[in-house]
Amino acid sequence: MPSRQLTVTFDAHDAARLARFWAGVLGRTVVEDAGGLLLPGDDTQVGLRFAPGHAEQVGRNRIHLHLTSAGDAGQQDTVATALGLGASHLDVGQRPEEGHIVLADPEGNEFCVIEPGNTFLAGCGFLGELACDGTRAVGLFWSAALGWPLVWDQDEETAIQSPYGGTKVAWGGPPVAAKQGPNRQRFDLAPPGDDQRAEVDRLLSLGATRLAVGPDNAHGPDDTDGPGDGDGAVLLADPDGNEFRVVG
Repeated sequence: MPSRQLTVTFDAHDAARLARFWAGVLGRTVVEDAGGLLLPGDDTQVGLRFAPGHAEQVGRNRIHLHLTSAGDAGQQDTVATALGLGASHLDVGQRPEEGHIVLADPEGNEFCVIEPGNTFLAGCGFLGELACDGTRAVGLFWSAALGWPLVWDQDEETAIQSPYGGTKVAWGGPPVAAKQGPNRQRFDLAPPGDDQRAEVDRLLSLGATRLAVGPDNAHGPDDTDGPGDGDGAVLLADPDGNEFRVVG
C-alpha cells in the first residue's frame, strides 16, 4: 500500500493569526484551501492546517509538536522567534535539568523546542515529531492507515514514520486521560486517487468508526457521503476515539 501524506488540523478562534504564527516559526508559506489555511507538508514533513472552530481547550491537547534544534544557539533562536511571534512559556511540570523548552502558541497549544543532540529525532527535520497521548492499539492503527512503518514499539509506546523519513508520530501509551469533548486537533487524510468512499471503507475495516455530526458539533454539518464537514470530508474516529477526517 502506498504511504499517505498526513496533515494535522487545528481548530482556532483566529485561524489566520495562528497560521501566520506557525508559518513564521517553521518558515513555511500559508496557502488557502477548502479546509482552512494550510502550511503544506511533503513526503517527509507533516502539513499543518488551521480552521475556524470554537472548541475550548479542556486540559492538555492530545497532540503537541516537537521542534528540533541543530545546536544550543539554534534552540534559543527558535524560542526567541516563537516568543516574538506571540508564544509564551508554559509550565507542565518539566524539571529544570530537562533540556527541552515548553511553549504555548497564541491559542494555548503546547509545543516543545527539543534540545540539540536528541538521538530519537535525529534526521527528522525541523518539525521532528507529533507527540500524542494514545495507546499501542492506536499506534498500530495509524501505521496501517498511513502505510508508515513502526520505528518504535516498546513498553506500550509506539512511533511511526513515513518510509521517506521525516516527522515521526509517537504515542506515549497508557494511561490515557479521558477524552472531554471534541479534540481541538485532528488528523486529515487525502485518499489516493481521490476515491474517498473506498478510503473510508478501508479505514473502517482497520478499526475506525463513523461519527455522527450534528449542528452542535464543532466540525460542521453532514454531507452527502456520510458524516463529515461542510467541505465534503468524512468524519471518523480512531480506536482511541480521536476524530479524524478523510477529505474529499
